[in-house]
Amino acid sequence: MDFCDKCGTVMVAKKEKDKTILICRKCGHKVKNYKPLEIEESLKKAPLDDVVIVEKKQETLPKTKVDCPKCNNKEALWWIQQTRSIDEAPTLFLRCTKCSHSWREYG
Repeated sequence: MDFCDKCGTVMVAKKEKDKTILICRKCGHKVKNYKPLEIEESLKKAPLDDVVIVEKKQETLPKTKVDCPKCNNKEALWWIQQTRSIDEAPTLFLRCTKCSHSWREYG
């Protein structure tokens, strides 16, 4: 971005007789020896750059001590979600760490 030497207004690129010049919209000052900036970029990527390999199952949910209704395990992962209207309590979802059985409890 260039500014006019005379009035300080932003100069605008304009095509004139096979050349690109800068011209001030306010006072009409022209810069004729303007060469537009050309940016070239090449990227080299290996085919597997975007592939993410997960080697083991990782749970990022918090754990709590609760009895699983299916296998009687004493530990489960939990998360809360608003499943009904906003003026009602959110729903607590639980998933057993042993058998992966999921169930919900209402607040």
